[in-house]
Amino acid sequence: MTDRRGDHLWRPYTQMKHAAAPLEAVATSGSRITLGDGRELIDGIASWWTAVHGYNHPHIRDAVADQLGRMPHVMFGGLTHAPAERLAARLAALLPGALNHVFFTDSGSVAVEVALKMAVQLWLNRGITGRTRVLAFRGGYHGDTMGAMSACDPDEGMHRRFGAYLPSQVFCELPRTAALEADLDAALVAHRHELAAVIVEPLVQGAGGMLMHPPEVLATIEKLSRRHGLPLIADEIFTGFGRTGSLFACEQAGVTPDILCLSKALTGGTLALAATIATTEIFSQFWSDDPAHALMHGPTFMANPLACAAANASLDLFEVEPRLVQAGAIGRSLTAGLAPVRSKQGIADVRVLGAIGVVQFEKAPDLAALKQRFIARGVWVRPFGDIVYLTPALTISEGDLEELIAAVCEVAAAAA
Repeated sequence: MTDRRGDHLWRPYTQMKHAAAPLEAVATSGSRITLGDGRELIDGIASWWTAVHGYNHPHIRDAVADQLGRMPHVMFGGLTHAPAERLAARLAALLPGALNHVFFTDSGSVAVEVALKMAVQLWLNRGITGRTRVLAFRGGYHGDTMGAMSACDPDEGMHRRFGAYLPSQVFCELPRTAALEADLDAALVAHRHELAAVIVEPLVQGAGGMLMHPPEVLATIEKLSRRHGLPLIADEIFTGFGRTGSLFACEQAGVTPDILCLSKALTGGTLALAATIATTEIFSQFWSDDPAHALMHGPTFMANPLACAAANASLDLFEVEPRLVQAGAIGRSLTAGLAPVRSKQGIADVRVLGAIGVVQFEKAPDLAALKQRFIARGVWVRPFGDIVYLTPALTISEGDLEELIAAVCEVAAAAA
């Protein structure tokens, strides 16, 4: 084993002492990653679910190049610029209901932090103290910063070791049954004087294990949030922009949250950008003659013009190219192609939603070995926990998708 203490790079989610040397990527195109040794890998996860249009889409690339030549960045405090103004207006037009007020940040975790801050401060602006906690759901994941970590699953999530350092939140099971709905209702009653909001990942709890729930569950969460007068935060950082088969997952339940978080695919996987979008009702709680009622948050690279240009170009592609049709086709291929694995010994479940396909093992396999088998098979797939999953670019070719599905079936069957 190579001693890697001399490495200057500290890598994500990695025990550096035991980590294999990372592969060097030198180019990307479409759904493929070219390595330094000349090999090509078919990307099955679209770079952590971001590259929905594939890599290096010329429309996004040209938009960024044009913006780079005019204004790569300018501070957003006291200044504004056309790419941000246009992007905010377009997002407001696409989202349901009165989600009209867009606060830009630079990562999904920070978008969640801003949503939590909005929820807590709106009660303070109303003159109500003590509303400092949120109700979140077991199996959930909302990010790696402190506030976002506090809303992640406290027992099974990757951040459980930090429990003593995090704000204390209230956790419930998703209301999949009448009994669980009653439990959620009771928790909302029991904590009614301390809760600021409810937060949920609509339809799919991504990093928690690609755990899926039907739209009716989301509708129940909205119903109970409304009954108890609590804002509903929808974390669509993973599910937004076509991944579940609709542009936004909330649409499938007819739900309009009070606050919605976006990132990942917002720029088509090109540049870092995130957004926290609030309804007019939420925004009105900060509209005041009192300076203390302002939302006191402002990332240095907020509304970066390059990232906004990329996001506007990405939205163009959703308007003129059939991304949702492509997501549906991917879903059908995943359903048919992964079905044979279901009957294999050691496989607990196979599930598909939109352009997400998941194979779950009865017990967690040797992840390092699985990763190497996928690479040897010519695909880039990153299993975690007890699952192998596919979230390819919505533009992936039929041939590349078939190769991904075949690799997952072969490797999963051998590892089960």
